[in-house]
Amino acid sequence: MSERKYILNQESANQKLHRMALEIAENLSGSEADIILIGVRNNGTVIAEKIAAFLKPYVKNQVINITVSLDKDLPKEVILSENLNFTDLNIVLIDDVANSGKTLLYGLKPLMEYYPRTIQTLVLVERMHKLYPVKPDYVGLSIATTPEDHIQVEVSNGEVIGAYIG
Repeated sequence: MSERKYILNQESANQKLHRMALEIAENLSGSEADIILIGVRNNGTVIAEKIAAFLKPYVKNQVINITVSLDKDLPKEVILSENLNFTDLNIVLIDDVANSGKTLLYGLKPLMEYYPRTIQTLVLVERMHKLYPVKPDYVGLSIATTPEDHIQVEVSNGEVIGAYIG
């Protein structure tokens, strides 16, 4: 078994999550619409919860967390944890790693029947191997890897422990 090569530890991951929450607060400062954070199950949900905790002190808007569930390999069925009317709301779709862009693209699918005020995307780690036309709006760490490399974000008990190339 090869040794994990960490690219983010817990402290640096939390600093990046805090910075991205501040960026969201700044970008949505003029909006009175609620902010819906949609975490891609499982790690994206943990990251969304951390973003919400960092974001809430800086915004007057209500911040609501929900989860989107999908099979990342064959994302035919996309299920939201709550059925909301997303019209005129600010949406941030959140995942741990952006690889090809497919998960973020399919994660947007349930929102297409509404008219959100804004839709933005956030990832803790972005790789440079896009196959789909989705570029995250908020990125904790952008890293060039080989297509064979796999980036894993490690979470435990609601905390982001770090990210490594495995």
